[in-house]
Amino acid sequence: MPVHTLPASEAIKRLDSFDEIIDARTEDEFALDHVPGAINWPTLDSQERITIGTMYKQVNPFEAKKRGAALSARNIADHIERFVIDKPRDWKPLVYCWRGGNRSGALATILGAIGFHVTLIEGGYRSWRASLVDDIARIAPRFQYRVICGPTGSGKTRLLKSLSALGAQALDLEDLACHRSSVLGHIPGVPQPSQKHFDSLIWDFLRQLDPSRPVFVESESKKVGNVRVPDALIEAMRGSPCVDVQLPDDERVELLLEDYPFFVTDTDLFCQRLDALVQRRGHEAVDGWKEDARNGKTRAVVKALLTDHYDPMYAASIKRNFTQYSQAWPCEVPSRTPEAMTKAATSMIRWAEKAQASTQS
Repeated sequence: MPVHTLPASEAIKRLDSFDEIIDARTEDEFALDHVPGAINWPTLDSQERITIGTMYKQVNPFEAKKRGAALSARNIADHIERFVIDKPRDWKPLVYCWRGGNRSGALATILGAIGFHVTLIEGGYRSWRASLVDDIARIAPRFQYRVICGPTGSGKTRLLKSLSALGAQALDLEDLACHRSSVLGHIPGVPQPSQKHFDSLIWDFLRQLDPSRPVFVESESKKVGNVRVPDALIEAMRGSPCVDVQLPDDERVELLLEDYPFFVTDTDLFCQRLDALVQRRGHEAVDGWKEDARNGKTRAVVKALLTDHYDPMYAASIKRNFTQYSQAWPCEVPSRTPEAMTKAATSMIRWAEKAQASTQS
């Protein structure tokens, strides 16, 4: 059966119509980013690709192609033996590699010869990536964002999770970025996604949302750790209605100690993170915090970080960047408990629904 090609701009629209999405690139390329939902069937694995590339340059292209064909044939045979034998005749896979050339072409040709309905992404991942970036810019402004604002430690992430549990649409950018946003926000042992994969995660989340319903999102800055929020999304967020969340200071301290247990369990790591604040706060202040932390006064250090460092910065940033913050709906949360967060999230949903109804009437 002939192999069909599909422009990436069309593949974006029809992604859910395929039974399987197969990435024929190496494991390393796949790990950096891939089409959402794709599985990895390398035509050449990472080491084999290096070997063939070296042979191509140091020996000659003809010898490299022969060796590459032998490796590819063995790998494709293995994929078919492991994953294809039980597929029905009407199985419809979407296949791609870097540029839609040799690697995906070889796999698609064999699958097509078996009799499957195979489609190749025209231009491969490179074209897909360009289309995805364009599509984020197109769909991000469509949604009715409700921005959850509040100083560090006020429970914004917990509120997002409570909102989601109640059935609301909640976009948790920090969860997608594997980072809690501040300079202390790196999660030990958890790497951040690449910028490309972060964009893919955002696109995949946005495309599944209902534009007729509000989308709750935290008041992030342009960067979450080392990754950047797409411009179209951050601009839409910054022009949207806001919620002003307030949690008592002592509750904020305890919440942060729960969310960042290494503050207490790994004092050396905590002090190492504090060094990132030297440029803004100076050696004297940071050295004092580090000494207190080593003397078991972690709660006092966290409270000082909130009141002396994060709160003034946040207040200035939120007023400067979120145009509707001055009219924010106030949301006072008495404690960090799940019950209090659920109650606040319920009130937030009612506020958003009421505001939406008044806008439409």
